[in-house]
Amino acid sequence: MHDLSAFPITQKWPAQHPDLIQLYSLPTPNGAKASIMLEELGLPYEPHLVRFQENDQLSPEFLSLNPNNKIPAMIDPDGPDGKPLALFESGAILLYLADKTGKLIPQDPAGRYHAIQWLMFQMGGIGPMFGQVGFFHKFAGKEYEDKRPRDRYVGESRRLLNVLNQRLTGRPWVMGEDYSLVDIAIFPWVRSAVHFYEAGELLGMADFPEVSRALKAFEARPAVQAGLNSPKRD
Repeated sequence: MHDLSAFPITQKWPAQHPDLIQLYSLPTPNGAKASIMLEELGLPYEPHLVRFQENDQLSPEFLSLNPNNKIPAMIDPDGPDGKPLALFESGAILLYLADKTGKLIPQDPAGRYHAIQWLMFQMGGIGPMFGQVGFFHKFAGKEYEDKRPRDRYVGESRRLLNVLNQRLTGRPWVMGEDYSLVDIAIFPWVRSAVHFYEAGELLGMADFPEVSRALKAFEARPAVQAGLNSPKRD
C-alpha cells in the first residue's frame, strides 16, 4: 500500500484508497477534462470534491498541491519510477495520463506534437475566451451596461469556433479518425458555453455545424457522461 502522508492535501481529503489516483476537482469544464480522461482510460481513481463555496481551493492543504489554487489537481501514487507524482493544470494531467497509458494520443512523434498543438489551442484560446463569455453573459458581468467587453470575447470565441469547425470538416474528431485527449480538452468547454452559460445563440452556434455534430458525439460517450459527474456535487 502506498503512503501518501507526505502530501498535506491528504489531511483535508483523506485517501480511502491510497493505491488509486487521487483526483481533487469539481465538474467544471477544466475539472471534467481530468475525470473524463480517467474514465475513458479505465484508470481507477478516487475523486475528492473541492467546494468553491467553502473556498476549499484556498485552503493551505489544497495550495500545498497547487499553489495556483485551481482545479483539477491529482496525485498518482504509482508515478514515474514507481514514486508518487503530484500534478496540477488540466492540460498537464491529460498529457501525463496519455503518456502513462500510451492511449488517447498519437504514438508517432509528428502526430504527438500535432495533438499537443491543438491541446495548447484549447488551453490558450478556447478556455480563457469561453470563460470570459460566461462571465459577461451569465454571471456578474451581465449587469455591465457597456457591452463592448462582452462583444470582444464573443467575437474572439466565434473566431476560435470557426477554426475548430474548419478543422472538423471531413474529420470525426479533431485529430481525425481517432478520438483523443484533444477532444477531451475542447468539448467540455463547448458544452459549457452552450448548456451552462446558455450562450449558444449569442455565439451563433448554428454557424458551426461540424462543432455541434462532434459535440453531440462527444456527449453520447458513456465515459464522458460519467466524467461530467465526477466528483459528485453535494
